[in-house]
Parts: sequence; C-alpha cells; structure tokens
Amino acid sequence: MHTPIVFKSMLCVVSLLATPLKAVEVQYTNLSSLSESHQQKVENWIDSGLRSTFKTLGALKQNVLPVKLQPRYFALEPVPWASVKRGKFDGIELHFHRYASESSLIKDWTLYHELSHLYHPLFDYDYFWLSEGLATYLQNIIMLDNGIISYSEFKERLSAGLKRGRQQSYAIKGPLSEVANDMWQLGAQQRVYWSGTAFFIEAELALKAQTGAYTSVVELIKQYQQCCKRANHSAQQFLTTLDKLSKSAIFSTLFNSYAMRQDFPVITQSQLNLLRF
Repeated sequence: MHTPIVFKSMLCVVSLLATPLKAVEVQYTNLSSLSESHQQKVENWIDSGLRSTFKTLGALKQNVLPVKLQPRYFALEPVPWASVKRGKFDGIELHFHRYASESSLIKDWTLYHELSHLYHPLFDYDYFWLSEGLATYLQNIIMLDNGIISYSEFKERLSAGLKRGRQQSYAIKGPLSEVANDMWQLGAQQRVYWSGTAFFIEAELALKAQTGAYTSVVELIKQYQQCCKRANHSAQQFLTTLDKLSKSAIFSTLFNSYAMRQDFPVITQSQLNLLRF
C-alpha cells in the first residue's frame, strides 16, 4: 500500500484570552500533488482559517491537526465537499477546486464549518442535528467576527438558511432525531442543519435573557474545549456540561423540546436582530 507523503507547517496564534502562543502542527496529506504556487495558496488558506477560528473559539486543545487534501480539476464552487475525520488527532478532509483563488477559498464557509466540529465530540446519528447546527451557527459567527462577512450578511445567511430548513420540513416529516438518523438517505440536510442552528440561536437568546453576566455560546464552547471536552461525551453529556458552565438548564431544557419535535422552530427577524457579538 502506498504511504502518502506528509508535509508539516507550524502556525502560532495568540488566543483572545492572552494565553501563551499556541503551536498547532498541521500535517498535510496530498500536498505534493499540487504545484508549488498552489501549495502556498492552500497553506495560506488553512492558516487563515485557523487564525480566524482560534480568534473566535480559542485554540484547539490538540496540538496536531491532520488535513487531507482532495484537489479537484472541476468544481462549481471553491469547496464542494468536506468532512471531519476522528482519530487520535481529529482532522479534516477537504475536497476543493485546485484552481480556485486564495480569496475565494478564504471567503468560502466550509473550512470554518469543519474546524468548528473539532470543538465538540462525535455524536450518534440521531443527534447530528445538534452537531451540524452548532457548526453551522459557529461558522457564521467566525466569519462575522473576522470581517469575512458583514453583520447584515450574517443575518441574511441565517434567515435564508432557516427559510430553507422550514421549506424542507414540509416535505420531510417525522421527529427530528429520526430524520437526522436517516439524513443522507432522505436528503434532509436543510431541515437537520437548520433545526440545529435554530436550537443554538434559541440558546443564545436565553443566555442573553439571564440575569447577571451574559455568557455567549461561543464563550461556552471555548471553555468546554479547554476544560471539559471528552471524546466519549454523548450529546446529552455535552449539553449538561454547557449547562454547568453557564449555571443554567438552558441547553438540557431545549434539548428535551427539540429532539423529537416534528415542526420547524420559529425564529423571527426580531430575534435575529438581537444576535450581536
């Protein structure tokens, strides 16, 4: 069996909490399949994505990040497909258009989405609505926080996504967890992803409504990554930990109402207007 060539690059980032420099070793697979100029473009893209993600969510606790590259000669968008690969060190696999410009790759949401997944454990299929909703919510916050999209674009993306999720829920019926378990066969990504996004929007608004100091979803995910993340945490254990960190029962309460819901959540424009970071 052919052993892939692995290249390594170092990225040092100062977190928002002014902690010491955090070194993350990026281990590339298939980088050698690209020309030198394309290699530099890809490394710049990944470095930019990591810097933006770390600025918003804090540095990853793991110090090695495997990145498997799958360049395509033909694609209709910069990054048509990507996924997370769990293992000793969780990593990502990126299918991207090899001739896409560096700026178009940086503006694409996919890398921020996949990196966001590294801040939570792998959940059972029934709860993919939770993991995909979290990554979708965080990707938009990362892009907003780093000036990749504007505040108006942030709200427009959330509004449009929620609309797609609602429209698909009319055709794909059943309890959310059951639909999530069969998401790929049903083609139910819009309902699953955006129901989960609505969950975290509701959680954000509930956190804002709490008396005392406001703790955001982003701050809780940052804390969870550093203090409490366990590879074997179930969805319920993950949410229970967020409750403990926020000194609330917001996440568990919402989970009980979302897991088996058959309708699509109602998130108004007025509620989206309250999401300021």
